[in-house]
Amino acid sequence: MPSMRVRLTFPGGLIKEPVIYNVGQRYDVVTNIRRANVEREAGWVVMEMSGSDVGLDEAVEYLREVGVEVEPVGGDVVAS
Repeated sequence: MPSMRVRLTFPGGLIKEPVIYNVGQRYDVVTNIRRANVEREAGWVVMEMSGSDVGLDEAVEYLREVGVEVEPVGGDVVAS
């Protein structure tokens, strides 16, 4: 199953929205949050997503459409 690691940066207006849940439900993508920091004005999440190539592409497109900045991440995201 294809997978990708991404860093998502959320503007303050999306902090309370179920964006990651929506990705899993709408695009049949499994999400695994590896690191996160959420504050009032903004937040970021480093996560792995796995699913079909089409599902992953559509999930990234959705994230960008709703205003989340999406950046690919390499390496071990849990190492310090």
